[in-house]
Amino acid sequence: MSKLVLENNDFLRQFEVMVNKTMARIEYAEQERKIFLTKLIVPENISTAEFKDEFIKLVLDNVAERNLKVVPTSPEIAGFLRKNKRYKELLPVGIKL
Repeated sequence: MSKLVLENNDFLRQFEVMVNKTMARIEYAEQERKIFLTKLIVPENISTAEFKDEFIKLVLDNVAERNLKVVPTSPEIAGFLRKNKRYKELLPVGIKL
C-alpha cells in the first residue's frame, strides 16, 4: 500500500486521506483535551481491513502527538482500539472498551 498522507480539515472537523482520487475520512469533535472520533467513512472502492487499520493508526498517531485523549464513538474505531493495546494510553481515565 502506498504511503497515506493525513490531512486534518479543521473547518469540517475531519481527518482525510486521498487514495486513487477518492477521499476517506474520520469525523471528529474536540473538547477539553479530548477528541471524539465519531464516524469512519471509507468509500467501497478502497474499503479493506488493511486500509482502515492504516488510516486509524495514522489518526491515532496524530492525536498522540497533540497530547489529546481519544473517545472512540465509532464502532470500527472502538474495535480497532480493543485489538491494538498499544493505543490504550490514549483513552481517558475511566473509559473501558
